[in-house]
Amino acid sequence: MTADLTSLASGDFVTVLSLAATAYQGHTNERPDPEVVVNALLQAEKAAKQQHLTYPFESLVGEWRLCFVTGTKKVRNQAGIVLGKGFYIPKLAPTYISFDTTPAVDETPSREGIGNSVQFGFVSLKLKGPAQYSEKKNFLAFDFLQMQISLFGRVIYSGQIRGGKTGAENFYTQPVAKLPFFAFFLVTQDLIAASGRGGGLALWIREN
Repeated sequence: MTADLTSLASGDFVTVLSLAATAYQGHTNERPDPEVVVNALLQAEKAAKQQHLTYPFESLVGEWRLCFVTGTKKVRNQAGIVLGKGFYIPKLAPTYISFDTTPAVDETPSREGIGNSVQFGFVSLKLKGPAQYSEKKNFLAFDFLQMQISLFGRVIYSGQIRGGKTGAENFYTQPVAKLPFFAFFLVTQDLIAASGRGGGLALWIREN
């Protein structure tokens, strides 16, 4: 079932996550406790699985600021992963993720792309690469193959990493199990949430 982005706000977990997003942007001082946000993310993930919700890639396109993440820790002598404590991302290190689509040209099909950027004072790091999205599973596999480093707004390095052009050509033939990925379980007009390959959860917001 494709999710209606305007009808999901009825869940209590969406209310909590929306409040966290609003507070993070400074519109209110009522920031939910990290434990409450972690529980809301877990509820959202469970609801998406139970309701078999799907989200089109178009609903992800744009730039999103990382707001909240959980840590993970492996359980010794047991299978699985246990979530560590969650925390809000310090505003002194703004971190963004972006998604875009490259139009089809001649025999080359349309492609999805991903970008990631983080700012540390006067230093900024940007990564870009190809992505593959499965709407059936809300599953986005990706790989970062380009890197750019800037200092005081001036680019001091820009180049390919992890195989560059060769890596891009091989990306679409690699088994998805070997690639980094995000499994999205909540997408609204103002926020998105996903689990990563390591089992941690993350919340991004669209800045107003």
